[in-house]
Amino acid sequence: MGKLVTISREYGSGGRVIGKLVAEKLGVPLYDRDIIQMAAEESGLSPEIIESAELQAKSSFSYTLSSAVSLGDGLTGEAISMNEKLFLAQFDVIAEIGERGEGVIVGRCADYVLRDVKNAVNVFVYGEHDDKVARCVKEYGDDPASVEKKMETYDKSRRNYYNYHTSRKWGKYGNYDLMINSSLVGEEGACRVICDYVDALKK
Repeated sequence: MGKLVTISREYGSGGRVIGKLVAEKLGVPLYDRDIIQMAAEESGLSPEIIESAELQAKSSFSYTLSSAVSLGDGLTGEAISMNEKLFLAQFDVIAEIGERGEGVIVGRCADYVLRDVKNAVNVFVYGEHDDKVARCVKEYGDDPASVEKKMETYDKSRRNYYNYHTSRKWGKYGNYDLMINSSLVGEEGACRVICDYVDALKK
């Protein structure tokens, strides 16, 4: 059985670092921001445009409205919005990774894309407010004066983006195999929990 893990996370929870640790321990590739470049190469879209797609979802109403504005598809003539095109570009890349059967994928609605892949372990990482603030300032270099606003903006964008494209609720326990509070177990501890779960599935 392959080793395939998706990690969704709150901003400041350390999810990206945990993903890197898990990939190293399992000996599989880590797919994070490089998914953007892979999607750009396959779709012909700009990496900058793809990367900004998630943050455009700061307002649920505005994102839904912009997604309703359709463009003509030059190949099929079908109407498709730019938001949908950006999402589908990443969807195809993640689906290809799923077919390979191994890797750790951070963000990008990967848990939804691979929802029917039996060996995929879908994880959601969250944390306590004060702990996330401290991590953002110390490890991410965020401005202490505006870090709480940034946390709120990123999580709201991720929630709106996920909810719109998947018709599911971001952070709802039923969408994941594991919900981990990184404030209680730390990044190394979270890595061990995830890897132990993966190993248990193989038995």
